Amino acid sequence: MHPVHTEDNPFDAPRRPWWRALRDLAISVAVIGAIALIAGFLGATSAHAQGRSELRIGYQKSASLFVLQKAQGTLEKRLAPLGFGVKWVEFPAGPQLLEGLNVGAVDVGYVGEAPPIFAQAAGAKFVYIGHDPAAPAAEAILVRKDSPIRSVAELKGKKVALNKGSNVHYLLVKQLEKHGLQFADVQPIYLAPADGRAAFESGNVDAWVIWDPFQAATEKATGARVLADGRGTAVNNYQFYLGERGFVAKNPKVVQALFDDSVERGIWLKKNLHDAAELIAPLQGLPVDVVEQSLRRYEFNVKPITPAVAADQQKIADTFFQLKLIPKAIKVQEAVVLAQP
Repeated sequence: MHPVHTEDNPFDAPRRPWWRALRDLAISVAVIGAIALIAGFLGATSAHAQGRSELRIGYQKSASLFVLQKAQGTLEKRLAPLGFGVKWVEFPAGPQLLEGLNVGAVDVGYVGEAPPIFAQAAGAKFVYIGHDPAAPAAEAILVRKDSPIRSVAELKGKKVALNKGSNVHYLLVKQLEKHGLQFADVQPIYLAPADGRAAFESGNVDAWVIWDPFQAATEKATGARVLADGRGTAVNNYQFYLGERGFVAKNPKVVQALFDDSVERGIWLKKNLHDAAELIAPLQGLPVDVVEQSLRRYEFNVKPITPAVAADQQKIADTFFQLKLIPKAIKVQEAVVLAQP
């Protein structure tokens, strides 16, 4: 599959440098989110009106495994015997994807830990149906290569850029706790990835908490140092498969087929990292070596949700409520399909 090159495609590598693609991706979230949602909804409605059976998958171009599956067409082949086709609906970020799931534009989606918590607090109707294993090294606190800061404890009183309410928000909280600090001991500067990188490189902040592939791209381009990542803390950085509650209940074989294909493609990806990166990089608008480094830090082996994983997600929800990032306390368990004993 070849990417469609347009002036408005932020991942169009031949037309735009990779660093600009990352910048434009973050900027575009607020601008094109509604467009992506409406387009996906209209397309899905049209398909159902024609009586076709489809698995409508919400994805982001930063979700490397889904990008690979879409490019290789393996899921379409697996679902054909079940009488299902596949419709890929692109979203700029997790919150928009969750909204698409809530209004019926897609049947399943793949996001990080934070978006489902915010969506559940807002009353969205979805269920957790699976998760990829922990990837604690795929998000980190970065400092510039010439920074005198050598420990998280030295962040006291410093300006730290991060995306508010994202997975990295939780990472920062837990790393500060590990080093005897509270969140109030630092000066949080809430910035989207593009603005966060600009502030980081210009020296307007002392540290930046960010995830891959932004993390890998910044390390390569600037020589930024990893001050700390999720390893050695209670930070798992799970990635979750979510489904519309009614669709999941009615189509267990389709959901299982998605799981089986994801496991198979994940195994292939981890055994063929460079080849996978070469396939994914043009579609994400990033250099192959940046994508390959990002892929090394993620695990791709979807599994059903266990009580332990649900409990870890509940800890994040409780933390976000304590920080007043969500308006009410939630019970993650109410939105979980647990693994069968």
